[in-house]
Amino acid sequence: MEGMNDYLVGVRLRATAQADDYRVGDLELHVGDLVLVETANESAVGEVRRAKREIPEAKRERGYPRVLRPATEAEARAHRERREREERAIAACQRIARGRGLTMKVVDVEMHPVARRATVYFNAEERIDFRDLVRDLARELRSRVEMRQIGARDTTKILDGIGPCGRQLCCTSHLRRFDPISVKMAKTQDMPLTDNRLLGNCGRLKCCLLYEFSTYEELRSRLPRVNTPCQASCGGGGCMTGKVRSIRILKQSVVVGFPDGTEAEVPLDQLTWEGRPHIQAQLEQ
Repeated sequence: MEGMNDYLVGVRLRATAQADDYRVGDLELHVGDLVLVETANESAVGEVRRAKREIPEAKRERGYPRVLRPATEAEARAHRERREREERAIAACQRIARGRGLTMKVVDVEMHPVARRATVYFNAEERIDFRDLVRDLARELRSRVEMRQIGARDTTKILDGIGPCGRQLCCTSHLRRFDPISVKMAKTQDMPLTDNRLLGNCGRLKCCLLYEFSTYEELRSRLPRVNTPCQASCGGGGCMTGKVRSIRILKQSVVVGFPDGTEAEVPLDQLTWEGRPHIQAQLEQ
């Protein structure tokens, strides 16, 4: 069993990767420190990106990889030099691709420290024949080259940025996977489909449309559909018959149109319609 003095720190192994949790003992670590950590096959140098914090009680038995020790000066220098070589490789790959007239964006290059191998991550709207490009890159990088095409969302995740909310992009900061985002999610939240604000930095529907979708779906299920005949309580035990013109999901009310041409916003608890008993049973559960 792990010691009671163990903590967690967030460490990223590459500048373009997300930070993962590693178990650490009594080492005094700060954001920006370079450390040696366990990996699946060997140890590797990474950068601390989240400060040390206590392990939640429910996660104490989880098998986190460990921080072994602070990186030595030689290890830290090799880690930084490797990233500098990767950044130079990105520029070189983009230059060579442009010289061959290829419409592609080189997003990242990962230089594998043990084998002389480089993985080039790129984004392209069309199919790319990069057989000649690979030979050019292999000569330039003096490594065996693997080309890996990634989508618009993965490209934005690597490049990072600030969203319209003013915060770091969700895909870079905390999202571990990309869940499907559909137009239905925007419709359920009454968002105009022609609004460009629905699109994220990647040009795809924003991932945050998913965050409140289940809440909107539940609240919408309690309300009648547009054009449903209904009766609105008008006080004193009287009711007026009308038809639902529009709904207010968050306010849990509807706009009712009456035969005389007037309209009024009516709270859900003052409205009845066919099928309301079923909805009421759901609310009381």
